[in-house]
Amino acid sequence: MAESATLLVADDDPAVRQSLERALAREGYAVILAPDGQAALERLKAGGVDLVLSDLRMPGLTGLELLREAKAVAPDVDVIVLTAFGTVEEAVRAMKDGAIDFLTKPFRQAQLMKVVRQALERRDLIAENRALQRRLDDLLSQGKMVGISPAFQRMMTLMKQVADSSATVLIQGESGTGKELVASTLHELSARRSGPFVAVNCAALPETLLESELFGYERGAFTGAAGRKEGRFDLADGGTLFLDEIADLSLVTQPKILRVLQEGAFERLGGTRTLHVDVRIVAATNQDLAALVRERRFREDLYYRLNVISLVAPPLRDRREDIPYLAQHFLRIYAAKNNRKLEGLSDDAIRCLEAHAWPGNVRELENVIERAVILARGTIIDVKDLPENIAKNLSILVVRPAPSEEGGETYLQVRVGTPLAEVEQRLLDETLRLTGNNKAEAARLLGIDPKTVFRKLKREAEEAAGEGRDEPRDPSA
Repeated sequence: MAESATLLVADDDPAVRQSLERALAREGYAVILAPDGQAALERLKAGGVDLVLSDLRMPGLTGLELLREAKAVAPDVDVIVLTAFGTVEEAVRAMKDGAIDFLTKPFRQAQLMKVVRQALERRDLIAENRALQRRLDDLLSQGKMVGISPAFQRMMTLMKQVADSSATVLIQGESGTGKELVASTLHELSARRSGPFVAVNCAALPETLLESELFGYERGAFTGAAGRKEGRFDLADGGTLFLDEIADLSLVTQPKILRVLQEGAFERLGGTRTLHVDVRIVAATNQDLAALVRERRFREDLYYRLNVISLVAPPLRDRREDIPYLAQHFLRIYAAKNNRKLEGLSDDAIRCLEAHAWPGNVRELENVIERAVILARGTIIDVKDLPENIAKNLSILVVRPAPSEEGGETYLQVRVGTPLAEVEQRLLDETLRLTGNNKAEAARLLGIDPKTVFRKLKREAEEAAGEGRDEPRDPSA
């Protein structure tokens, strides 16, 4: 927005108005002048104003009164107040009433431009975060899961295909990728959605307790069993039972699970009556079950019964396009929990998040955003609010040159400090590669004249010849 922004200047001193108009116009801003607060308010009501610069002391409608009226008429338009040294206390009061900043007269032109630029950048950032939030709302309206990346979309497509079947599903993925959320979403998409969704973590309980949790028990089955207790299979009847960390099932429990899968039958601990249930089993693991089968630590027949349909929950490093949406989603959740009013994340903060390796996947991102919400010192989460190991990623510039063939985005990473000419050349090479060396299409995607592409390629060819290379690099190779 910076150079195309429209600024409204309100000051009763003609010399100040003209001086501000000349200075701002030289920077490429469109400037509207108002001789007093009332005239400024009427012009503001007409719309099209991006930022207001207002003197505090004006006849009629004062600067403070204009500020209050402006916030009522155009709450998204920020106001910078201009004040003499003797009215700094009023300027502070104006800040409390909603002014974005203030300048004391006389001020240097560089100081003025810095304040104006920062105000406009903040406005743009808030607008971008609101657009991101609207897109996030659209994604959430389609279900609990958030994502636009090709890896995420492939998983969702397969989920929708198998949701209404009765087949057992095995969800594989690293820790923290949201496998339980995948399972619950699969349940919500299925015809069993009106039935219960019951989750059990097989690694959280010892073998004896796990069996009593899964199958229930009869009175007197063991010491302390004072009465009958229904198990998770009972509770999940007509719905879905999610067995997380399935690889941790003992070899004693595995055949009992296999029997339920094959026959839909089981007995409670201490009981003799065979019970039948209608349960769809969805299992998940972050281990290699096939390797465990080879090592005879997991039954082969159970493995094949579980792995009828295989879903892979992709790691966060393979779905970087989803990071801004996930971050905004978690920000909204934890801002509400902690009663914080936050607009969103700065571009630098998002860049740091996108460049991080995320060994803990979505769970790690959620924890980082929760921490940032609590520690944020302003209305925008910035780099300084992120953990040091993530904030240091500001030295990595993540560039998105063009959509990939799968509909997502291709990332090009360069370290800050890389010569600009090298960055430009790498970006051009990558864009040409993605467009199949179509120079006109590459120019369109990069927003430059096709002649510029040919000129840069010619210069690279000349440099290659000077270095003894036969020809420039072929980006499409």
